[in-house]
This record gives sequence, structure tokens and C-alpha cells, in this order.
Amino acid sequence: MDIINKALEFEQRKLRSLSTSDRVKISREAKALILGLNQIYKEKKDEKIMDIMKRLTTIKRKVEKRLKGHISI
Repeated sequence: MDIINKALEFEQRKLRSLSTSDRVKISREAKALILGLNQIYKEKKDEKIMDIMKRLTTIKRKVEKRLKGHISI
């Protein structure tokens, strides 16, 4: 359950004024946490774990959108 605690701590971080390298690190860390939680979810089928994964995915998408740049047409 250590990975669940890491994921909850990750959610509480401030994500303001980040450099590009910080954004890359956050994106990679989020991906690792999501994959780890997914392994636990496969075994336990707990909806709380799925909710954590969804929230982490939302954070990861926001960071990656900022990394790639938002192009509006």
C-alpha cells in the first residue's frame, strides 16, 4: 500500500512555476504511479484505486499539455 500513499502525496504537490525538466519528471513519476496502481487494481478491483488513477491521469494530461504546447486552430 506504499504506492497508494505515494500517489496521494503526489496529488497534494504544488504544480506552479515549474521548469520544463520538472514537468518531464512529474509526467514520468505520474506514469510510474499509475502503472503501479494499475497492477494493484488488477488484483483487488477496488474502485478507490481506480479513482486515484483517474485523478493522477488528469494531472499528467495537464502537465503534458503544457509540455507539448496547446495549439488552437
